[in-house]
Formats: sequence, structure tokens, C-alpha cells
Amino acid sequence: MGQTFSWKPFLANTAAIAIPVALQNLLSTTGSMVDTVMLASLGETTIGAVGLCAQFSSLMFSCYWGFVGGGMLFFAQYWGARDEEGITRSYGITLTFMMTVAAIFTVLSLRFPRLAISIYTDKPAIQEIGASYLRIVGYAYPLQILVMAMSALLRSMEKVRIPLYGGIAAVLTNFVANYLLIFGKLGLPKLGVRGAAIGTVIASLVNLLVVCTFVWKRKIPFVFSFRKHFRWNRRMLSLYLGKCFPIICNELFIGFGNMCITMVLGRQTEEAIAALAVFRTFEGVIISFFSGFSNAATVLIGTKVGEGDLESAYQRGIRLVYLVSAFTGFVCLTLVLVHTPLLHAMGLGEISFRYGSGMLYIFSLVALLRMGNWAQNDTFRSAGDPAFGSIMEITFMYLLVLPTVYYAGIVRGVPFLLLFALCYIDEPIRYIIMQRHLYSGKWIKPVSLVGKEKLAEFRKMHELV
Repeated sequence: MGQTFSWKPFLANTAAIAIPVALQNLLSTTGSMVDTVMLASLGETTIGAVGLCAQFSSLMFSCYWGFVGGGMLFFAQYWGARDEEGITRSYGITLTFMMTVAAIFTVLSLRFPRLAISIYTDKPAIQEIGASYLRIVGYAYPLQILVMAMSALLRSMEKVRIPLYGGIAAVLTNFVANYLLIFGKLGLPKLGVRGAAIGTVIASLVNLLVVCTFVWKRKIPFVFSFRKHFRWNRRMLSLYLGKCFPIICNELFIGFGNMCITMVLGRQTEEAIAALAVFRTFEGVIISFFSGFSNAATVLIGTKVGEGDLESAYQRGIRLVYLVSAFTGFVCLTLVLVHTPLLHAMGLGEISFRYGSGMLYIFSLVALLRMGNWAQNDTFRSAGDPAFGSIMEITFMYLLVLPTVYYAGIVRGVPFLLLFALCYIDEPIRYIIMQRHLYSGKWIKPVSLVGKEKLAEFRKMHELV
């Protein structure tokens, strides 16, 4: 394989897609870090409350990400086949489902915020602060999801810089608005945690306006073709849902599973909850870089499958998985080396600092396998096989991880860091199984006509007939 594969264009194409996406997500994570530093003066309870609100946002992410993943599968393959009608209709379906999710979570956060935050913790003080934050930040949800849908389409078309520009504008806006509204600068009222929520809403609106402006000025097709978005028929919807269903189930079940894990972790001490909120920010840095490779996998593999070059898709998929693991190791090592001043800057006390450091060390050890599993799952999805990785993840979550975490945390009351480590008990087992599937090539399943025509030849080459 190494003799026939050309690394230079592969790495160049990967970097061209991965770097802008990673930078955009890293900017968002940096913004979260700045928010945490600003809120540190309000106490560990406030940090913990906002961190648990972020878990509610993560649940929303799980509910709509299945449509993003499924949508990008179609966008990338149709883009490779230059099927404009397929792109437009699949985007319309994706947009419809994603905005439905936005509506549901907006209503929950605006009308039932106390109920939403009480799912994650039984601490009344944290519930009160979290509810006041959710009542405002809920207005940002439809804006954020609309930008996410547009960004998914643009990235699949290799227009990765436009979402980056929107992300830069949003982070800068969020920083300024938070500083002014949290602390009451320039004659504005001192709003504390509510000021942080308002800053998020303003930043989300700016992000949407910037992305829309660039799309309109550069006359990028498909995004504003509103009349064509909803011309899909039953056959198209059936094909879309057939491919998306495993991804949707994956995200929903894993999102619910992660919520249950957070419920167990959220019933530990307030120091542990505050440390967990800060750790999630560090985790976001690692995931930011991973998401760049994830989008690269979707585009670089999906387009090759769509245009019928299945062997190139296979070779790219294998190498992307190991690139992800190598880069994840580098990022984790960097965070471990600089974590001490960062944790102190985020207002953690002695006990919380100990928890935060321990979680970072544990995650750094398992991240190579964890991100490798995610990369393999995204590789399978982009090539048209969303089921295998989803089945693996859901099965291990509900048969191994959740029972173990519940028993250890609620029944046995094990130390917090051991409980945290048990959250990743499934990663080594899944990695071995996913590797076997990766090398088999059975995950190459085109949706475009030209890709389907080449499938028999590919399977014969790899003795998959």
C-alpha cells in the first residue's frame, strides 16, 4: 500500500480541510475558556452550573448531529458526482430535521430551564444558577443549529474558510460582550452569569450574519435555493433516512448515555463538578483538532466514493485514522505540559485542581484510542456505512459502560477519579473490533450512481464478493 499511495497531495488536501475546521472549533473552545476565567470570580458553584448547562447543549448536539453526519454523507458523495439536485434536496431534508431539534430545545430551555438542569445535578444552588443561564441562552440554539447546517454543506463543498470567518467573528463578539455584561463595564449593568448567556446569543447572531454575507457575496450555490430545498419526494426521504437512521440512533442513544453518566458525575461533590466543567473545556480543545480530521474524512473519502474512485477512498480512510491518533497524542501532551497555570486561572481550589489534573491525565491516556474510534466511525459513515460503528458504540455503552459507571458511582461510591476512568472502559475493546472492519473494506457503500457502478470491481479486488 505504501508504494502506491501518494502522501504529499493527501496531506496537503487533509490540511486544507482539517486546519480551518480545527481552528474554528479551537476558537470556540478558547472562547469557552475565556468565559470560564471570567466567571471564576463568581465562584466554583457558578462554574459548575454553566458547565452542566453545556451538557444540556451537548444533549441537543447529540440530537441534531445525526442529521449533520448523515447530511454530509450525501453532500460529499453528491458533490463528488456533481449531482446538484441531490445536494439541494438532501440539504433541504437535513435543514428540516435540524431546525425541528432546535425548536424543541429552545422551548425546553426557555419554558422549563429548572427541569432541564435538574436532570444533571441535585444541588439546588447549581440548579438556580443554571436555570437563569438557560432561560437566556436558549435563544441562541436555533441560530447555532442553522449555522451548523450551513457549515456542514459548505465544508462538504470544500468551502471550509467561510465557517472559520464566522467562528472568528463570533469568538471576538462573545469575548467583548461577556466582558462588558458579566462585569458591567462602560455603564452597562453587571449581569454575572446572565451576561455570559446574553453574550452567547449575540455571538451566535453575528456568526450567522457573517456566514450568510460571505455565501451571498460569493454566490455559492445550494445554500439559498429555498424553493428547491423542499422538493424531495418519498424515495429521496427514504434513502436519506435509511442512511441517517443508524447515525441518528447512535447520536441519540450515546447522547442519552452520556447524560446518564453526567447524572452520576453530577451527584459527586461540588469540587468535582467544578473540576469536571473545567475539564470539559480542555476536552473541547482535543475534540477541536479531531473535528478537523473528521470533516476531512467526510470530504476526502466521501468525494472519492461519490466519484467512483473507491480504492483511493479505502487508502485514505486507513491513513486518516492513524493521523488522528498521532495528532491527538501531540495535543494531549501539550495540554499536560501547560495545564497547571490554566487550571489555576480558571479559579479551581486545591481539591478541584487535583481532580482537574487527574481527569486530564486519564483522558490523555485513553484519547489515542477514543479519537481513533471516532475517526474510524466517521470514515465508515462518509463511505456509506453508518451502521457498523453505531452498533458498536451503542452496544458497549449500554451493556458495559453505563452499568459499570452506575454501580461504581451510585452503589459502591468509588473515588471520583476512578469513576471518571471507568467512563472509558470500552475504548480498547471497540478499537480492536473497528480495526478489523477498517481493513476489510466492507464499509465502502456508495450512494451515487457512478460509485455504485465501481463497487463490484472494488469488492473483487479485495475479495469481498
